[in-house]
Amino acid sequence: MIEQIVVGEIAGAFGIKGWVKIYSHTDPPSNILRYSPWILSNLQGSKGYKVLTGSLHSTFVVAQLEGVSDRDEALRLKSSKISVPRDRFPPLGAGEYYWADLIGLTVTNIEGVEFGGVVEIKSTGANDVIVTSAERERLIPFVMGDYVKEINLDEGKMVVDWDADF
Repeated sequence: MIEQIVVGEIAGAFGIKGWVKIYSHTDPPSNILRYSPWILSNLQGSKGYKVLTGSLHSTFVVAQLEGVSDRDEALRLKSSKISVPRDRFPPLGAGEYYWADLIGLTVTNIEGVEFGGVVEIKSTGANDVIVTSAERERLIPFVMGDYVKEINLDEGKMVVDWDADF
């Protein structure tokens, strides 16, 4: 079975002709439009939608989906997670990582103190932040070289330069 990766979320309707407003997790945000069809998942289940057109609109993306022709239909999709097959992602260069590959890595600092696993990565504007969870939650700037010293996907680990008391 091909792994599905969440790449965004439907934030609501955009206009009256069925367009949807999207919070994209891709970089840049408009890259989400390259991955059609989308699998939209919500409490009612999952369904595939072909992306007809879309564009970047301020800080979010808007898109027109096949079969969604009015505002009410678009509003029913609000909060749906957008996923695409993992094998649709382009290969990365050395030192580049998809966020989805970092979730679950065990994080330790350079002194060997374990911070738990990566549970989330947040985009803050200034820089991305790794969220770890063990005995407590830690927020660590995702800055390669300064704070993130090593990522080993094969071993499932990340080493950071971060004080255990912080």
